[in-house]
Amino acid sequence: MADSYSQGKTTVSPDVLVTIARLSALSVPGVSRMAHVPGGVNRLFKRGIGDGVRIAVEDNIVVANLYLILKQSVNIREVSRNVQHQVGRALQEMVGMDIGGIEIHIEDIDEDEEAGTA
Repeated sequence: MADSYSQGKTTVSPDVLVTIARLSALSVPGVSRMAHVPGGVNRLFKRGIGDGVRIAVEDNIVVANLYLILKQSVNIREVSRNVQHQVGRALQEMVGMDIGGIEIHIEDIDEDEEAGTA
């Protein structure tokens, strides 16, 4: 009887994908904040430009570009891999879409907060 409801369809707004990617990236230790996405036009659609995320979806395959500002004195390669893993896992588990790629762009390193207050 419960199968009678499985005929419906769920659609996910690209904004939801941007939010999932942004929150997943920010949850990774070493990520300070998101950077603005640099100029250029995304051919498929342009979402999340102020959120540090550019998402493209084609044939149910997601490609995410994340623009990050990292904390000082972190291992950039390790943090980048952790972000790729976390964002990819979150997108797959939460929306069930295939991942075509998670590209990481390190835009800056935050200076030590204590140095600015001295």
